[in-house]
Amino acid sequence: MQENRQLLALTHLSQLLDLVTGICGFIVPLILWVVKKDEVQGMDEHGKAILNFRITMFLYVLLCIPLILFFGLGLIGFVVLGISYIIYPVINAIKASNNEEPNYPFSITFL
Repeated sequence: MQENRQLLALTHLSQLLDLVTGICGFIVPLILWVVKKDEVQGMDEHGKAILNFRITMFLYVLLCIPLILFFGLGLIGFVVLGISYIIYPVINAIKASNNEEPNYPFSITFL
């Protein structure tokens, strides 16, 4: 296995493609994880963390939709999710380039 910190960082940053394309922020990390998990040291761990974060964020967004009816709590949820959606991939890309473990708070472990 080879060590490729730049690819790990780019995998985290590829989530931000959603801001441009809409869906590639899930597809690109998924493809990178599936193709490189056996070749790059740490890709399995980072890829699983990214996909768990993405699935968790999707579930939180679905949860916020009905909460809009309750005093606009869903709108506050959307703001918090939007901020964390941008900040945590950048933080974890920096951690990946420093050879640290990824940490996505409030992420549910699916994989």
